[in-house]
Amino acid sequence: MNANQKIRSPEEKEAIRQRFLIVDTSNVADVLDAMGYFNQGLAAEFAPYPADAGKLAGWAYTIHGHMMPYPQGGDAEKMQACAGVSPGEITVWSGDGEGICYFGELIAIGMKERGSVGALIDGGIRDVRWIGAQEYPLYARYRTPVQSIGRWKVDGWQIPVSLRGASSRWVEVRPGDFILGDEDGVIVIPAALVDQVLVEAERLTDKERSIRAELQQGLSLADALAKYGHV
Repeated sequence: MNANQKIRSPEEKEAIRQRFLIVDTSNVADVLDAMGYFNQGLAAEFAPYPADAGKLAGWAYTIHGHMMPYPQGGDAEKMQACAGVSPGEITVWSGDGEGICYFGELIAIGMKERGSVGALIDGGIRDVRWIGAQEYPLYARYRTPVQSIGRWKVDGWQIPVSLRGASSRWVEVRPGDFILGDEDGVIVIPAALVDQVLVEAERLTDKERSIRAELQQGLSLADALAKYGHV
């Protein structure tokens, strides 16, 4: 467990996750900036697969691997890592693999059966059409038909991992951090900041909702900015 992660009941964790589903990554990014956390956004290459995969929101369960040749027949460590995933969690995959997939249809089915609510892969995926049929949110850097078996092997899980960043080279993700992804990209919320970030992001969301309503009723943008300030 992340040392900064509060002990929460499954019900509390799910209630927080549902609230995050209502806010945008852009508002969360603004809140993190105001708190002095400027490098929590992931690289622009991360995208939903398929494009309409939906919002990614959940608690990080990290998995790491590395390139190495080994006999065909499967990766026992990969299966062991996946067996530890709990409801409400997002599997976060990282490592040095390039050009190969870490995640495909069968893993998506298994993860969904365990209650996982999505996957975030700093690498490749395949079976995009069939994963889409599972209605399982998945964000990755690229897609490829080339499998990991015999090429890339899991070597650790539930450890700190690094994913490619937007404004920094890397963003650290620790077990129990919160992952949020939508049309604008993906952002990582450190476990110790989850409650504060959520409350402030909800406040910004309410503020923007009010601004949009007044603009639709005829308020000018200049007057909206004068009334509400910068958003």
